[in-house]
Amino acid sequence: MRGARSAKWVVSAIVVAMAATACGSDSDDNGGGGGSGDVNADGIVRVDGGEPQNPLIPTNTNEQYGALVIQNVWSKLLDFDDNGEIFMVAAESVEPNEDNSVWTVTLKDGWTFHDGTPVTAQSYVDAWNWAANIQNEQNNSFWFADIVGYEEVHPEEGDPTADAMSGLQVVDDTTFTIELSNPVSYYDYKLGYDAFTPLPESFYDDPEAFGEAPIGNGPYQFESWTNNQSIELTRYDDYAGEDAAQNGGIEIIAYTGLDAAYQDLLSGNLDVIRQVDPRDLPVYQDDLGDRAIAQPYNGIQTIVPVWYNWEDTDPRVLQGVSMAIDRETITTTVLNGSRTPADSFVAPGVYGYQEGASGGITDYDPERARELVEEGGGIPNNEITIQYNADGGHQEWVEAVCGNLIENLGVECVGDAKPDFATDLEAREADEVVSMYRGGWFQDYPLIVNFTKELYASYAQSNYGRFNSPEVDELFAQGDAAATLDETVAAYQEAERVLWEEMPAIPLWYQNVNGGYSENVENVRFNSAGQPVLTEITVNN
Repeated sequence: MRGARSAKWVVSAIVVAMAATACGSDSDDNGGGGGSGDVNADGIVRVDGGEPQNPLIPTNTNEQYGALVIQNVWSKLLDFDDNGEIFMVAAESVEPNEDNSVWTVTLKDGWTFHDGTPVTAQSYVDAWNWAANIQNEQNNSFWFADIVGYEEVHPEEGDPTADAMSGLQVVDDTTFTIELSNPVSYYDYKLGYDAFTPLPESFYDDPEAFGEAPIGNGPYQFESWTNNQSIELTRYDDYAGEDAAQNGGIEIIAYTGLDAAYQDLLSGNLDVIRQVDPRDLPVYQDDLGDRAIAQPYNGIQTIVPVWYNWEDTDPRVLQGVSMAIDRETITTTVLNGSRTPADSFVAPGVYGYQEGASGGITDYDPERARELVEEGGGIPNNEITIQYNADGGHQEWVEAVCGNLIENLGVECVGDAKPDFATDLEAREADEVVSMYRGGWFQDYPLIVNFTKELYASYAQSNYGRFNSPEVDELFAQGDAAATLDETVAAYQEAERVLWEEMPAIPLWYQNVNGGYSENVENVRFNSAGQPVLTEITVNN
């Protein structure tokens, strides 16, 4: 099995941090503590969420509300444990040839879609070919760019010249091969992303209708979607995976603010809250007692300049903006100690993280900040606007960051609140951000590549700031072509060094789960991507 590494990297750091910050009874293990043991196997778990931006198709979903559904309606080929190691889910094995240019996927037997049809190698190959085709306009199509023949189905200009990527070949019902244009040492990590899931044959009859009522291969099957209110999933009793649901289903409730979700949790009308509102951080551990959860996960918060408005700005200006922000005070006071100041573009639990990678650019130094801004020619129009989604509990810290910039740099700074995350994303996609936007990212796979290339490569779909650096792109390419995983990581660490010189974003702090659960449920825990493991939750009678 791929995933073993010679480097010890930073597993110990995140394990120690989790042990130090987790609260509640056994929250690192089962999150439930000693309950009554009287379980309602058909009970429904109510969890907070929001309105997905797009129809529910894995290759068109790259935001948290849609992902919460996708990751429970579908099962991936493989996934990652809390130490960042790969384990197989729907795949029996994922193996490379000698030079990592061809990968062979062998599937486990007995898997079916929720419509009862079998999951086969063809189910994966057809789904990936459809997603890669430029005419289908999938947000995550670029994830297939490594595969031979991608350029034919997704040309830079014009119509496709082929219907399928020649690099995908079905061997038999449970085996297919993936030939890459260039060897990639970490391609098994990428296969742990949601986009690499299968689709049933019925999908192709009406993809638009499918997105409103998806059929996956995961532990839960889709039941209903009431826009801006809730999405209901029920347990799939014929699920072939080892992580079968221990409850009857999930109701994902859309909230317009985290404060309302927290009040529902306290009153017993919500069972799991993934993140409490900043104003509730000082009290939630007292309110919930051993049902409160606090632990780090592999996520980071940034503010991102849009380069269509900052393109002529010297990077020293953004370095100065970074040094004008008092991360320690904001995380300690406004965020009540629930975040950790960032010193890298990469979260600490990710292979490739380097402590102190910023070289002091994330240190609070108002005097040096002013010098850098002045040396770089000043902030455009002497104004900064930070766009954020109002339904995510960001107002308080955005106001605190603006307060730092006003005081230390003498600029105007305001927040630009969008009503919800979908509206926020739409403004980013349409290049309508005024100055900067709040950038949040949690791992798709626990490797430095995911926190750098997927955000700052000129061709990355999630590069909403439109950053473009030929030097950074070349370093990414060198990392992808490296013969070993360690060599790949070394090249990406060099790319991160250049990112600090060019400043495509300003890292603020690493994310923590600050959530909890009601008295109605037990066995609640969160994974290293900050998501609740819904299949393990049990409902009390």
